[in-house]
Amino acid sequence: MKATQKDFASVAARVAREARLFFLCGPDESGASDAAAKLISLLDDPGERIEMSGAELRRDPVRLGDEARSTSLFGGTRHIYVRAQGDEAHDAVKTLIENEVEGCPVLIVATGATDKSRTAKLLAGRGDALVGMFYPPDLSSVTTTVRTLANGAGLKMGSEVAQRIARAAGLDTRLARSEVEKLALYLDAVPEAPQAVTMEALDAIGASTEDDAFGPLVDTILGGKRELLASELKRMHDLQINPVGLLLALERRVAQLAALNAQLGANGDVGVLLESEAKARRVFWKDKPALAQQLRVWRGPRLDRLVSRLVALHQNLLSNSQDSELLLADGLVRIARMAIGSTKQRVSRTT
Repeated sequence: MKATQKDFASVAARVAREARLFFLCGPDESGASDAAAKLISLLDDPGERIEMSGAELRRDPVRLGDEARSTSLFGGTRHIYVRAQGDEAHDAVKTLIENEVEGCPVLIVATGATDKSRTAKLLAGRGDALVGMFYPPDLSSVTTTVRTLANGAGLKMGSEVAQRIARAAGLDTRLARSEVEKLALYLDAVPEAPQAVTMEALDAIGASTEDDAFGPLVDTILGGKRELLASELKRMHDLQINPVGLLLALERRVAQLAALNAQLGANGDVGVLLESEAKARRVFWKDKPALAQQLRVWRGPRLDRLVSRLVALHQNLLSNSQDSELLLADGLVRIARMAIGSTKQRVSRTT
């Protein structure tokens, strides 16, 4: 089975009952993660969650099948959640489906993969599997999602407030959901007693705009802006910017760069591509200069190395939450140095 974000909501309940293997991919990693969370909530009895990485499965392809057919330590049900990059899980999935024994549900969120990847092709024609392809949302669709989340949380929210939350979250629905949850707690809202949301309430919970929070940091790091690096890292510390939120914003931009790279090809014109994407409202017009600079830095093997570094950094943050700010700052400096080095190489070739 195959689905995109346009039809996922209508098929989610059915595939959660019928399928056992879910491959959720595409440039919108937050949409794929949301879909995984939705599917888990629809399972009859999700039970214990076993988390694995694509890198682990690439090293040991047999492990996925062993885990899927194992029982919980306490005899209950379980499901497996895999975060992978591209086709890292391909061999593990192939080994799993070649075995006739039915295992527990397996959900794979594959950053950088598409419905044309090798893993997706293994599963697309199977009735017991779902391949979900998620494209980057636009401001309008995320604003609608925010209002839907607000309604479910007992919040009466106008489009202006919802749009501000969508922008502040960098169109990442996971961050938007967090803002909605904070608002519901702050206003003591429940579906049975809805509360109206004002801009003052949004200011009170500390929601900032994307430009004030993540945007400048992301552009400084990926653009290799040496002169701004120290001040942006200081701002991250002074404002106590959420490390995981910032990393998600960075991952989202890198996923966008990967998707644009695929369209650009080896000899494409960056300016022409971005102009076309902006007209189609797939790229925010204010982001065009930064994207143009970043597309010239992050190409081919360098982009692949960046993605691998972000995956490792994400895992590090999740396993060392107490030191997350320090770990993130170190990781950001390393990425910025890669960008600075690339910029120097381009300059030397042109002089």
